[in-house]
Amino acid sequence: MQEPGATARNPAQEMFDGDRASQALGIELVETGPGLARARMRITEAMVNGHGTAHGGYIFLLADTAFACACNSHGPTTVAARADITFVRPARRGDLLIASAVERTRFGRSGIYDVSVHRGDDLIAEFRGHSRSLTVEGVRP
Repeated sequence: MQEPGATARNPAQEMFDGDRASQALGIELVETGPGLARARMRITEAMVNGHGTAHGGYIFLLADTAFACACNSHGPTTVAARADITFVRPARRGDLLIASAVERTRFGRSGIYDVSVHRGDDLIAEFRGHSRSLTVEGVRP
């Protein structure tokens, strides 16, 4: 039971707080909940490729960050087993991208999560991640 005035532990936020790679790119975690997360990132000049559009690796990283927070929201240490992305339209310098991750299912130590990356109402990419928990809930190695 939680003591009065105490704040609930947020495993997704704790994990993100230690994620130096995502923070160095300016990614912000804006929402978490059981099996979900939302993160945002503004595309900078350094993220633009030779075609003048956002490099796909940065869009993947944003989606992967939201995926990581969603699949770690339950508490056990969880990592990506595999992931893929479909790019729908380009993003450009200055665009603010929002990645929204949602859990589709968890079974045993595995899970499947979908992440949609938007610029306003425009869909930029769809990402699907498969997760694997390294620990049993409540038991750390």
